[in-house]
Amino acid sequence: MLFESGRAAYTRCSDADALAACRTLSRLEGIIPALESAHAIAEAIRRAPEASGEVFVVCLSGRGDKDMEILERELQL
Repeated sequence: MLFESGRAAYTRCSDADALAACRTLSRLEGIIPALESAHAIAEAIRRAPEASGEVFVVCLSGRGDKDMEILERELQL
């Protein structure tokens, strides 16, 4: 219903883009998002240049500390 009414858009994001978004948010804001939320952050980063003056709200459900082992391995921390 949300898609059909135009209130929701469904996109995709690569794991590499999600990891990059996780790194960006962590460095800029000091927030380590859960990897699931990092996919949404990557989409917001992708759309931001076209949305001058717009406000994005991204729900950061979950904590990134549970993903630290993956982040260390994938980002070579």
